[in-house]
Amino acid sequence: MLRHPFLPFLLLTAGCVHAQALDPVTAAINAGEFKQITSVVVSQHGKLIYEHYFDQEGPEGLRNTRSATKTVTGMLVGVAADRKLLRVDTKVLPHFPELRPLAAPDPRKDNITVEDFLTMSSLLECDDDNQLSRGNEERMYLIEDWSRFAADLPIRGFPDWQPRPEKSPYGRAWSYCTAGVTLLGPLLERVSGQSVPDFAAANLFKPLGIEQVRWQFQPKGSAMTGGGLQLRSVDLAKLGQLYLNGGRWNGKQIISSEWVRNSIAPHANAREGYDYGYLWWLQQFKVDGRTVPAYGMSGSGGNKVFVLPEQDAVVVITTTNFQIRGAHPLSEKLLTSLILPTLLRP
Repeated sequence: MLRHPFLPFLLLTAGCVHAQALDPVTAAINAGEFKQITSVVVSQHGKLIYEHYFDQEGPEGLRNTRSATKTVTGMLVGVAADRKLLRVDTKVLPHFPELRPLAAPDPRKDNITVEDFLTMSSLLECDDDNQLSRGNEERMYLIEDWSRFAADLPIRGFPDWQPRPEKSPYGRAWSYCTAGVTLLGPLLERVSGQSVPDFAAANLFKPLGIEQVRWQFQPKGSAMTGGGLQLRSVDLAKLGQLYLNGGRWNGKQIISSEWVRNSIAPHANAREGYDYGYLWWLQQFKVDGRTVPAYGMSGSGGNKVFVLPEQDAVVVITTTNFQIRGAHPLSEKLLTSLILPTLLRP
């Protein structure tokens, strides 16, 4: 049952898939086929067509979608860029003179830019997928100063079996690095003169009518911009819809269309089948013999916000499948087997 419209002034019309067509989603999740799904929200043409909650929190629950936070950070960087507070080629470490002298000093570290962190392709030795990496996020959480942790990382090496940046797709060698995105929070504070929560509230959340927000914080007080932001599921859908609208909301340009275009363009190849934009995952799904392009927010446990431009749709899947092997493919299976086929119907 739809408790509230996605956009207050719009009602469901014949132009949208009827919610009953997605009833198999409810049945499959209730049957345990997708483990611990907590909510699914689907909008099309700017209107909610399916909204269901499978936990005790219901529609007002603030769900921790983990690294989906990173994409929100990219949105805030875009707002700052639109206001000429920084640029994608802004060099990051010169904004933190108090962190000097740096461990593992190297002149290349001073040339690391905002765009390098947005695209997970800085030269820092930082790889959350490698437990041996000095920059693995679990090591960061053990110390107090996370900015110093990032700044002190050594430069990454490229043995023969790993392509150097200039030989990588789009000219960038990608590795998943939470520490770099975490450093963007303090940078936003320095260029804006506001805390990240205040900057986000004024420039992103309030214009979208997002009022219930819970941030996590670093030990030294800055908001954690690499993960842990909690939002309502319907508000996650609003963030996807904002980009589907080219950065506009209720007739107002919240983020420039240029930033949106650049954010969802490929800047690095992340993994087989996945390119990477400005903290957006870019991929294509095969459904009923069709190729469906998508860009999305993604967090541990298979938490997803999929934006489907050809279907003019947004799909939010939240979960607590944090300890489930294959959680991300499980959420993608829910999308491709039960949701996309309905959205593809004429």
